[in-house]
Amino acid sequence: MRTFLVVTDDSEEARAAMRFAARRAVAVDGAVHILGLVRQQNVSAFGGVQATIEQEARDRAEMLAHGVAGNLLAESGIMPTISVKVGNGQKIVSEFLDGHSEVAALVLGAAKGTSPGPLVSHFSANAGNLPCPLYIIPSDYDEMKSEHGA
Repeated sequence: MRTFLVVTDDSEEARAAMRFAARRAVAVDGAVHILGLVRQQNVSAFGGVQATIEQEARDRAEMLAHGVAGNLLAESGIMPTISVKVGNGQKIVSEFLDGHSEVAALVLGAAKGTSPGPLVSHFSANAGNLPCPLYIIPSDYDEMKSEHGA
Protein backbone atom coordinates (compact mmCIF):
# COMPACT_ATOMS: atom_id res chain seq x y z
CA MET A 1 0.00 0.00 0.00
CA ARG A 2 1.33 3.43 -0.92
CA THR A 3 1.85 5.48 2.20
CA PHE A 4 2.22 9.25 2.40
CA LEU A 5 4.42 10.32 5.33
CA VAL A 6 3.45 13.67 6.83
CA VAL A 7 5.48 15.37 9.53
CA THR A 8 3.06 17.37 11.62
CA ASP A 9 2.77 19.97 14.34
CA ASP A 10 0.11 22.57 15.08
CA SER A 11 1.11 24.90 12.24
CA GLU A 12 -0.98 25.94 9.24
CA GLU A 13 1.61 24.50 6.87
CA ALA A 14 1.36 21.09 8.57
CA ARG A 15 -2.43 21.17 8.17
CA ALA A 16 -2.05 22.02 4.46
CA ALA A 17 0.42 19.12 4.03
CA MET A 18 -2.01 16.77 5.82
CA ARG A 19 -4.91 17.74 3.54
CA PHE A 20 -2.72 17.25 0.46
CA ALA A 21 -1.50 13.83 1.66
CA ALA A 22 -5.04 12.71 2.50
CA ARG A 23 -6.33 13.63 -0.96
CA ARG A 24 -3.46 11.80 -2.63
CA ALA A 25 -3.98 8.74 -0.45
CA VAL A 26 -7.69 8.64 -1.28
CA ALA A 27 -6.90 8.93 -5.00
CA VAL A 28 -4.56 5.91 -4.98
CA ASP A 29 -6.30 3.88 -2.26
CA GLY A 30 -3.27 4.49 -0.07
CA ALA A 31 -2.53 5.37 3.53
CA VAL A 32 -1.25 8.28 5.58
CA HIS A 33 1.35 8.02 8.32
CA ILE A 34 1.56 10.98 10.68
CA LEU A 35 4.97 11.53 12.27
CA GLY A 36 4.98 13.86 15.26
CA LEU A 37 8.39 15.15 16.30
CA VAL A 38 9.44 16.17 19.78
CA ARG A 39 12.70 18.04 20.21
CA GLN A 40 15.04 16.48 22.72
CA GLN A 41 15.46 18.80 25.68
CA ASN A 42 18.91 19.97 26.78
CA VAL A 43 18.37 20.16 30.53
CA SER A 44 21.34 18.01 31.46
CA ALA A 45 21.68 19.18 35.07
CA PHE A 46 18.51 17.42 36.17
CA GLY A 47 17.82 14.15 34.34
CA GLY A 48 14.42 13.74 35.97
CA VAL A 49 13.35 17.23 34.91
CA GLN A 50 14.52 16.55 31.35
CA ALA A 51 12.57 13.29 31.22
CA THR A 52 9.44 15.04 32.54
CA ILE A 53 9.73 17.85 29.99
CA GLU A 54 10.22 15.35 27.16
CA GLN A 55 7.27 13.24 28.32
CA GLU A 56 5.02 16.30 28.46
CA ALA A 57 6.15 17.30 24.96
CA ARG A 58 5.52 13.74 23.73
CA ASP A 59 2.04 13.77 25.29
CA ARG A 60 1.24 17.11 23.58
CA ALA A 61 2.53 15.78 20.24
CA GLU A 62 0.45 12.60 20.60
CA MET A 63 -2.69 14.59 21.45
CA LEU A 64 -2.07 16.83 18.45
CA ALA A 65 -1.47 13.85 16.13
CA HIS A 66 -4.63 12.12 17.35
CA GLY A 67 -6.61 15.33 16.79
CA VAL A 68 -5.21 15.61 13.27
CA ALA A 69 -5.99 11.93 12.71
CA GLY A 70 -9.61 12.48 13.75
CA ASN A 71 -9.93 15.40 11.33
CA LEU A 72 -8.34 13.34 8.56
CA LEU A 73 -10.74 10.45 9.21
CA ALA A 74 -13.74 12.80 9.13
CA GLU A 75 -12.62 14.57 5.93
CA SER A 76 -11.29 11.65 3.88
CA GLY A 77 -12.33 8.40 5.54
CA ILE A 78 -8.68 7.46 6.05
CA MET A 79 -7.52 6.46 9.52
CA PRO A 80 -3.82 7.30 9.60
CA THR A 81 -1.06 5.55 11.46
CA ILE A 82 0.63 7.72 14.09
CA SER A 83 4.20 7.76 15.38
CA VAL A 84 5.73 10.23 17.81
CA LYS A 85 9.52 10.35 18.11
CA VAL A 86 11.89 12.35 20.31
CA GLY A 87 15.11 13.77 18.89
CA ASN A 88 16.56 15.51 15.85
CA GLY A 89 13.81 15.89 13.22
CA GLN A 90 16.04 15.47 10.19
CA LYS A 91 17.62 12.32 11.58
CA ILE A 92 14.27 10.85 12.68
CA VAL A 93 12.64 11.42 9.27
CA SER A 94 15.67 10.04 7.41
CA GLU A 95 15.77 6.92 9.59
CA PHE A 96 12.02 6.48 9.22
CA LEU A 97 12.27 6.62 5.42
CA ASP A 98 15.18 4.18 5.43
CA GLY A 99 13.18 1.71 7.52
CA HIS A 100 9.82 1.97 5.76
CA SER A 101 9.88 1.03 2.09
CA GLU A 102 6.08 1.43 1.88
CA VAL A 103 6.45 5.23 2.04
CA ALA A 104 5.56 6.51 -1.43
CA ALA A 105 6.16 10.19 -0.65
CA LEU A 106 7.35 12.54 2.06
CA VAL A 107 4.91 15.45 2.41
CA LEU A 108 6.12 18.59 4.19
CA GLY A 109 4.42 21.92 4.70
CA ALA A 110 6.41 25.07 3.94
CA ALA A 111 6.06 28.09 6.20
CA LYS A 112 5.43 31.51 4.67
CA GLY A 113 8.32 33.93 4.40
CA THR A 114 11.97 33.54 3.55
CA SER A 115 12.53 30.43 5.66
CA PRO A 116 10.24 27.50 4.80
CA GLY A 117 11.35 25.60 7.92
CA PRO A 118 14.30 23.41 8.85
CA LEU A 119 12.87 20.15 7.51
CA VAL A 120 11.84 21.67 4.17
CA SER A 121 15.25 23.33 3.80
CA HIS A 122 17.12 20.13 4.64
CA PHE A 123 15.09 17.66 2.59
CA SER A 124 14.71 19.91 -0.46
CA ALA A 125 18.50 20.32 -0.53
CA ASN A 126 18.86 16.52 -0.36
CA ALA A 127 15.85 15.49 -2.47
CA GLY A 128 18.04 13.56 -4.91
CA ASN A 129 19.13 11.23 -2.14
CA LEU A 130 15.65 10.43 -0.83
CA PRO A 131 14.12 6.98 -1.40
CA CYS A 132 10.80 8.59 -2.42
CA PRO A 133 9.44 11.82 -3.93
CA LEU A 134 9.25 14.93 -1.78
CA TYR A 135 6.13 17.11 -1.89
CA ILE A 136 6.45 20.59 -0.41
CA ILE A 137 3.08 22.19 0.23
CA PRO A 138 2.72 25.95 0.84
CA SER A 139 0.94 26.86 4.05
CA ASP A 140 -1.91 28.61 2.24
CA TYR A 141 -2.36 25.96 -0.47
CA ASP A 142 -5.99 25.20 -1.13
CA GLU A 143 -6.36 22.32 -3.57
CA MET A 144 -10.06 22.96 -3.98
CA LYS A 145 -9.31 26.45 -5.37
CA SER A 146 -6.65 24.99 -7.67
CA GLU A 147 -9.02 22.36 -9.03
CA HIS A 148 -11.69 24.92 -9.85
CA GLY A 149 -9.36 27.53 -11.34
CA ALA A 150 -10.07 30.13 -8.67
